[in-house]
Amino acid sequence: MKISARNALKGKVLSVNEGAVNSEVTMELPGGEQLVAVVTCESAKNLNLVPGSDATALIKAPWVMLMTESEGIRLSARNCLNGKVLSVSDGAVNAEVILELSGGSRVCSIVTRDAVEELGLKPGVNASAIIKASHIILAASV
Repeated sequence: MKISARNALKGKVLSVNEGAVNSEVTMELPGGEQLVAVVTCESAKNLNLVPGSDATALIKAPWVMLMTESEGIRLSARNCLNGKVLSVSDGAVNAEVILELSGGSRVCSIVTRDAVEELGLKPGVNASAIIKASHIILAASV
């Protein structure tokens, strides 16, 4: 299967917290980072998401926000993945920024060129990828 989402992060399901309509699924990425996704209970059941199962988190690059100097900042977004900028590719209006997490997973973000300048994003800079749990699509082999 080919997809247009730039981010396909593989991991293991740690927990599934079922609510009335939605389930909160916590995954562990290869480096130990945790990623939380919110999907419907029906989707969690159809994908057979249970602790220990494999899953892939699909995230479109424009849904990934970047932040530097995140120490002490609290956000409503559930996912704050820390890493280092691996590369910055400039376009006419936007830039593609690749962040490498401690475990080797890579996260791609599309941000404005102004944001790249304001945040001082360049290879080697520490940055955090901010992702809302509701912006993650989960996939699993069935």
